Formats: sequence, structure tokens, C-alpha cells
Amino acid sequence: MVDRLANSEANTRRISIVENCFGAAGQPLTIPGRVLIGEGVLTKLCRKKPKARQFFLFNDILVYGNIVIQKKKYNKQHIIPLENVTIDSIKDEGELRNGWLIKTPTKSFAVYAATATEKSEWMNHINKCVTDLLSKSGKTPSNEHAAVWVPDSEATVCMRCQKAKFTPVNRRHHCRKCGFVVCGPCSEKRFLLPSQSSKPVRICDFCYDLLSTGDMATCQPTRSDSYSQPLKSPLNDVSDDDDDDDSSD
Repeated sequence: MVDRLANSEANTRRISIVENCFGAAGQPLTIPGRVLIGEGVLTKLCRKKPKARQFFLFNDILVYGNIVIQKKKYNKQHIIPLENVTIDSIKDEGELRNGWLIKTPTKSFAVYAATATEKSEWMNHINKCVTDLLSKSGKTPSNEHAAVWVPDSEATVCMRCQKAKFTPVNRRHHCRKCGFVVCGPCSEKRFLLPSQSSKPVRICDFCYDLLSTGDMATCQPTRSDSYSQPLKSPLNDVSDDDDDDDSSD
């Protein structure tokens, strides 16, 4: 079915519309063999709060961006190659329901659909596209993925030292290896994580010590509730990273 749609005028027209919605700042999306499978609005759990994002599923990539005008204009386009994607379901908790994790070596995050049916459809289509891609390429599924960042609102104190309280002066930072929210003194070191950046990135002291000794797997987060309903803490809602730009949130 996908192969038949690849060269259809309707598919070409739909992809062209998506390109136009992102404007000149977006990357070209029309290439031979690419098919637009579906699209929709999902709630992405950003570092400060959940935000609506427009997602487009193609047979080889997942594209998302900020909604400026629904169905007319989007910005901050992000393109994720599907062959690097793995997904995991998230248990419903509080107001955040029908969610799953999108995990890649470069960035991982949680998204939520409006209904359980919509969640099932998204996950089934993503899994099928990934399976088809890997089958054609002969590659194996990626077993490396970036940590999912713990939302700012879930940490009123440093998750490593458990002492430093976050204030407008003592700002939040995220360890790029484990995803924990940590204070400045607990994350002064940098380490090269090639899958995430060509330059050394901020990591916490705990992960730095493990990475320095080669024990990289142990750095993964131990919390399983990192995607629960964020707590209300307006005073502490400050950080050193841009919440609206998904490359740094």
C-alpha cells in the first residue's frame, strides 16, 4: 500500500502542503519514495509544562513542530529518522493519559494523545514503519537512546545532592546522560556524548564518574515515574535552558 502511494499525486500534494506550512525555515520533505502516513496534534511533555505540538508521520521520518496557526503555519521543525526510533507505552497518571515515549540516540521525550484509540493508532503505525524500514535495510533496532529529561516541576531540590533548593538564583540544569534535574555544583563537568553533540555536554558528577570508568549503562535514570503529573511550583519554574526550543528544552 505504501509503495503504491509513493508516486501518487495525492501524496505529493499532501507533502507539499506540509512543507509550505513550515515555510522557508523548514527542511524540504519531498523525496522519492516518501509517503505521508498520518498527522495530528500530540501533547509533548516539555521541561516546564506539557505543550501541544503538530506531528507528521512519514514512512521513514517523524516530523514535529510548534503550532502557530493550526493547519496553516508551524515553526521550529524537528525531523527524526524512524530507523533510530523505539517507543514504549507510559501508564496513565493524573491528567497525563494515553502517553508513550519516543526514544532516539539524540533525544527522547514523552507524548500524549487525546484518546486511547488515538494512542494505539499512533504506536501501531510508528512500529510498522520502523519494522518495514529495518527489514528493507537489514539493520538492527537501535539499543541506544538519550535519557528522557525529568520535567522542571518535578524537582524542587537537586536530584543528586538532595540538598540544593532551586530558586531564581540557584537555577535548574539537566544532566544529558541521566536526565535528572540537578544544581550547578553537581553538574559542573562536561563529557562528550557523540550521539547527542559534537561538543562535550553538561552531565552530573555521578554520571561523570561512571562514564570516566567506562560504566556507561549505570548512568540511566532509576526513576520510573519521571513522566507523572508535574507539581505546581511557579516560583521555582526557572532554568538555564530555553523551554520553547525542543533542541534545548
